[in-house]
Amino acid sequence: MSIFVIADLHLDTESNQKSMEVFGNRWVNYVYKLKKNWERLVTSQDTVIVPGDISWALTLNDAIPDLRWIHELPGRKILMKGNHDFWWSTASKMNKMFEEQGFTTIELLSNNALEVENYIVAGSRGWFTDKSMQNSSQTVDYQKIINREVIRLKMSLDHAKKLRETSGKEILTFLHFPPIWSDFLCQEILDLLEEYQIQRCFFGHIHSCYTAPASFVHNGIQFRMISADYLDFIPQIL
Repeated sequence: MSIFVIADLHLDTESNQKSMEVFGNRWVNYVYKLKKNWERLVTSQDTVIVPGDISWALTLNDAIPDLRWIHELPGRKILMKGNHDFWWSTASKMNKMFEEQGFTTIELLSNNALEVENYIVAGSRGWFTDKSMQNSSQTVDYQKIINREVIRLKMSLDHAKKLRETSGKEILTFLHFPPIWSDFLCQEILDLLEEYQIQRCFFGHIHSCYTAPASFVHNGIQFRMISADYLDFIPQIL
């Protein structure tokens, strides 16, 4: 029973109006490639963690076809919110919908933590863009967003810490946004990872950087990029 990771599925399986193929050759037929690779590697006994940017849908109801597509793939799936998941609702509403639709293979990682095999899985969306990178026509309170994301991540890590007290398992942290990338650094999130003695952190969001290293270490924490296009749409085993 293995754990796989892959972020940024960017699905639009029903209307196919929001394709990612405009972002380069690697995205051509990406949904087909993802399905083929997933079914080749993942069994019904495995778990796949997907840290955000799951569907282009704008509402929870509109996301049902994409979520059904995920549900029907092999394995247990743990989903997290990304910056493009506008369909994402409260955990109670999503879990109710999963039950109504029979999506028994999908779980949420949202302000909580889960035990998966020999690990405890924690995480949140995180934040990436600072004021110097703002391209919005409106003023954005970046510190307010960061503070909110830190609270959400702390809730997840607090839950993970309690689970670790009884199991002794390593906490793996997943973020949609990288807390460190090139010259950008979100110190608030990095401080939290160090406080909870996190050793490994996985992130997505970054696209078209295919020559970047698969992982790097900062202050003793290993960070690994798992964006779908970076992985060539092949779920990566831990």
